[in-house]
Amino acid sequence: MDADALTDARRAEWERLDDLSRARLDGAGVDELIVRYRAASADLADLKTSVGESPQGAYLSTILIRARLRLTGASDNVLTLAARFFARQLPAALYRLRWTTLVIALSFIAIAVGTAVWISSDPALIATLGTPADLKQYADESFTGYYTENPAAVFMGMVWWNNFWIALQCVLFGITGIWPVYAMVQNAMGLGVSGAVMAAHDQVDVMILYILPHGMLEMTSIFVAGAGGLHLFWAWVAPGHRTRGESLAAEGRSLATVAIGLIFALFLAGLIEGFVTGWSLPWPVKIGIGAAALAVFLIYMLVIGGRAYRRGETGDLVEYEAGTPRLVAG
Repeated sequence: MDADALTDARRAEWERLDDLSRARLDGAGVDELIVRYRAASADLADLKTSVGESPQGAYLSTILIRARLRLTGASDNVLTLAARFFARQLPAALYRLRWTTLVIALSFIAIAVGTAVWISSDPALIATLGTPADLKQYADESFTGYYTENPAAVFMGMVWWNNFWIALQCVLFGITGIWPVYAMVQNAMGLGVSGAVMAAHDQVDVMILYILPHGMLEMTSIFVAGAGGLHLFWAWVAPGHRTRGESLAAEGRSLATVAIGLIFALFLAGLIEGFVTGWSLPWPVKIGIGAAALAVFLIYMLVIGGRAYRRGETGDLVEYEAGTPRLVAG
């Protein structure tokens, strides 16, 4: 095949395709764009088969790239995607978990308080936790010393990673339906045991003061992770009108959105635990900082998230980003 001859024969058609890819199109224009795109693609295939790389092929490739972008659309830039993520997708994904998060929070508190009351009311159970000297040292020194025994930045990194690991397990193994429940119960009982020891030595007020500043946001984030894991489990148990694969894919993408958001929330909680909880600030200031952090998170989750959810956001990717799950003719 003569590349120059083909170019001369098809030039007007290629130029028309180029014009269509730049113009505002009605329905007929879109149809013509598709037809001419297919024809030009066939011409490019003929050129590459006959002469390989050539100036004519490069010229036609440029026209086809522009036409393809017109047909498929160009993705948004990174700043636009980030703005949409934080303003719409993430808060909507958090909002969808609000009631499950509340149930988990209330259950966690009930288990922790119940465990503390049960153990602290029975000296024999207290005695199984350690020697009197060890328990007294824990209540008087070790519990509070934990927050200052390491440099603040190092301690912040330690607690951030520990909490992120707990949240990540709830996300990764949430599909089982068992692991999030196990993680919540285990941590609630552990907190209850510590509370029992502190109560036996009249140090409950100290425990509350040291937990509240960072714990309000930290535990809320863990509850959200547990809720996300349970939602993933429910997506394949009761997929509704979708197939199980579609339901799991949509819920998994939404859960990934939540997981990214929790990285920032737990980082903030770690900052408070590392630089506020154990250090020499008045307790009202410490608790006020923790309450303000929680308030910001809840406003973001419930107010901004509710607004985004009512506008149709779910935390999932839009169809262009996720791919069309099912094609329907007609």
